[in-house]
Amino acid sequence: MLALMEPGADLIAFVARVFACSPATAEAVARRAANRVYAARAVVLRQGDPCSDTWLVMAGRAQALVCGVDGQLALVQEYEDGDLFGAITALDSGPQAADVVAVETLRAALFLSGDFLELIEAHSAVGLAVSRLLLRQLRSATGRMVERMTLTAAGRTRAELLRMAVDEGGRRVIRPVPVWSSLAVRIQTTRETVSREISKMERRGQIRREGGAIVLVSPRAIEADVI
Repeated sequence: MLALMEPGADLIAFVARVFACSPATAEAVARRAANRVYAARAVVLRQGDPCSDTWLVMAGRAQALVCGVDGQLALVQEYEDGDLFGAITALDSGPQAADVVAVETLRAALFLSGDFLELIEAHSAVGLAVSRLLLRQLRSATGRMVERMTLTAAGRTRAELLRMAVDEGGRRVIRPVPVWSSLAVRIQTTRETVSREISKMERRGQIRREGGAIVLVSPRAIEADVI
């Protein structure tokens, strides 16, 4: 039995933002959720286990990971603020396709599968928002698959840095400096390859380390080398 608590104003506001719904609908959704917190590196779901529940990420980050035949971890999907994972993302209640691991402290709203489907049926705004979320995840997964098929490991490293960078006063910045092994998992290559390409870009003056961040000095030059 899932222990539910009276939803707080922060959860209701979060649901209203993610699902773009009215406060009344947001409260109805929030009432069916249970708060869950997972420590960094905790396994939320294991590959092959039955899965019938749905998680809505409220804070932190999680990754769906599989182990290839070569023993190397590969990123299937990444989940951040507002993303869904679990049964609803697979559209069934079959076995879990990948491990879902908390990258950092993860806070999520947990819904029983039947509850979440009832919410979708009862509230059109929720159903529309879920459709948009799943389409976004599909585009992301498809884009990564295409990159693995068409780009070299060096090109994928550069593409990922461009994707991670955010604008800070007109500069493209990655903060904090990513862990090379974690970056390697994201693009399905080795830590050594990532380290080598980062060093090469530093020597060329395309990036530089600044405090606890990486500044993309020449984003266009980096983009030109995405091959």
